[in-house]
Amino acid sequence: MAYVHILINHVPIILAALGAAAAVASLVWRARTVWLYAVATLTLAGLSIYPVKWTGERAEDSMEDMWYVTRDAIHAHEEAGEVATWVLLAVGVVSAYAWWRATRWIRPADAPPVWLRALVVVGALAALGTTGYTAKLSDPILHYSPRLQHPPALGIPATIRNPGVDTMPLPEVPSDGR
Repeated sequence: MAYVHILINHVPIILAALGAAAAVASLVWRARTVWLYAVATLTLAGLSIYPVKWTGERAEDSMEDMWYVTRDAIHAHEEAGEVATWVLLAVGVVSAYAWWRATRWIRPADAPPVWLRALVVVGALAALGTTGYTAKLSDPILHYSPRLQHPPALGIPATIRNPGVDTMPLPEVPSDGR
């Protein structure tokens, strides 16, 4: 399941980013088509989050058995994913309602009310923030796992990728250039 999770976990992030951009753009241009795109995209983002969460919970079981994965990294990612799931589900419901209302938008007087536009924009930005943060917290699970840190090549200055997370001290590079 870890493989499936890695395959599909980008879908809600990308949809949230596109939906948030379109929602903000709809405030500027006030075009019906931009608004429809924003709410449709955010509705799809809300629908796509549960399969990602479900596969993530299954992936957790297999990843905990990997020697290079720390439980703290999985737990932080899981907790952030829980928040992102609820935010995206709420944004998806609000956007579905806004989409339904937008299908009845024929005259300028039928335009969505300001409170609904504001709710969608704020929700879209919250969805983008929570999904982005959750994605960032997945880095220490594998990409920057402290257990996978290796010494830098000679002559290349060492940098600390995750201050406060790295547990392995970096070797010293000889000062005479060798």
